[in-house]
Amino acid sequence: ATEEQLGASAKAAEALLWAMPAFNNKFDVLGAGSANASDYDYGYPSIMHIRDVMTADMPIVASGYDHYTYWENNTYQGEGYIFPQFVWNYYTQRALTANNCIGAINPEGASAQMLSYLGMGYAFRAQTYLEMAQMYEFLPNNAVSSVNLDGNNVEGLTVPIVTDKTTEEEARKNPRATHQQMFEFIMADLDAAEQYLAGASRADKTLPNTAVVYGLKARAYMWNLDYAKAAEYASKAIATGQFTPTTREQWLSTTTGFNDLNTSSWMWGIKTMKEDDVVQTGILNFTSWTSNEAQYGYAAAGPNTLIDAALYNSMSDRDFRKLSFKAPQGSTLSGQEPVIDEAWAAELPEYASFKFRPGEGNTADYNVGSAVGIPLMRIEEMYFIQAEATAQTSPAEGKKLLEDFMKTYRYSTYVCRASSKEDIIDEIFQQKRAEFWGEGIMFFDYKRLNKSVIRSYDGSNFNVSFAYNTDGRPAWMNFVIVRSEGNNNEAVMGWNNPDPSGAYTAIPF
Repeated sequence: ATEEQLGASAKAAEALLWAMPAFNNKFDVLGAGSANASDYDYGYPSIMHIRDVMTADMPIVASGYDHYTYWENNTYQGEGYIFPQFVWNYYTQRALTANNCIGAINPEGASAQMLSYLGMGYAFRAQTYLEMAQMYEFLPNNAVSSVNLDGNNVEGLTVPIVTDKTTEEEARKNPRATHQQMFEFIMADLDAAEQYLAGASRADKTLPNTAVVYGLKARAYMWNLDYAKAAEYASKAIATGQFTPTTREQWLSTTTGFNDLNTSSWMWGIKTMKEDDVVQTGILNFTSWTSNEAQYGYAAAGPNTLIDAALYNSMSDRDFRKLSFKAPQGSTLSGQEPVIDEAWAAELPEYASFKFRPGEGNTADYNVGSAVGIPLMRIEEMYFIQAEATAQTSPAEGKKLLEDFMKTYRYSTYVCRASSKEDIIDEIFQQKRAEFWGEGIMFFDYKRLNKSVIRSYDGSNFNVSFAYNTDGRPAWMNFVIVRSEGNNNEAVMGWNNPDPSGAYTAIPF
């Protein structure tokens, strides 16, 4: 069928719409076949996990089953390796899925329903390119120069832009967009999404709506360091009144904790179904890799997911979020964490996560345990963006916003003791690390704020092989474009990010 024929059929256009949230659970984008698929090749949730293990927030227990070692250890990240190939293939195919939806719908004379589909297509594409831009944009660091081996300075370059109108000839001579070019492209998509989604409803939270568009704009303005506009759009998302922050009961539930798409705070999310390939693999899915309580999964088989000990210890015992992790033996909270299976939990290491529960609390049957919701955007993020963006220009006001949020929604005795602008922003960053552990978000803040990754310190619970301490943002947060793109797009040749592999030495502790 041609795009014109698809666009003329509401059912066909609806199929193209639903292809976008379905692609979040895409299995085997590398095309190895189900029997040979890489164990990290299970769609967008795997990208979330990759970003998290590249920060200082998620130590993984050393295990021969850990297929994310290469991202944790900054090895084989150059243009010729399969690990960056997975990330590139996933995002470019995701962009194609959005382009298929956008290209099939002509806004001229389209029905309100079709226009809402178009708006959702623009929102998905904007999110895809915003994340690619943040991951691939080369930002300065103290380990690898922005001048690559070809002698070209790639600082500030993102990725080539491919739209529904890009021809093959154009794609083969398509240079990396500058930061400004990419920002303008993303904002044009979000403006279109906002226009076409005005007044529209959505079938469920796997699809974006106007509030999500506001949230994406807030994220984009943060990336562009336009803090006034970021605060404005975060406030708009909050002001829709559609979402309320996660409660203690919701957060700590052993059956629906961080697996329920209908949680009051979730603005946008992913839903895996029993019939999905990623669930039917049994072990190649988000729950398998993230939930230590899913006894059939990868995390439970050895590579347990932990919270950084220093981050955990920085949290107040009054903060219910701390109960998402196994307290050290003999500490105040030891034994108070709500768990599904006490005997199983007793065998887990200290600082192990209980945040992401298997579906219905079912630890044995992947058909139930891995059929879950996964958060893409929560309203809490808008409160944190609002607080930090405000603090960037008015520290005292940003501090008050943080205190108001924490006292109202996390624990009533919270006090921000920071006074300088830098310290207030650091405290917001710390609280955001605690809030969004495991949700694939903090990578972007580490990179934007030029934060160091500190894994080697007295009392660290990182694998000593991965115990890197960086001075500012790590070089590995500048993703390398894969060779296959350069082979097919001559404008990228000579303009790739330098390979960061092996740029750091582990520091014993």
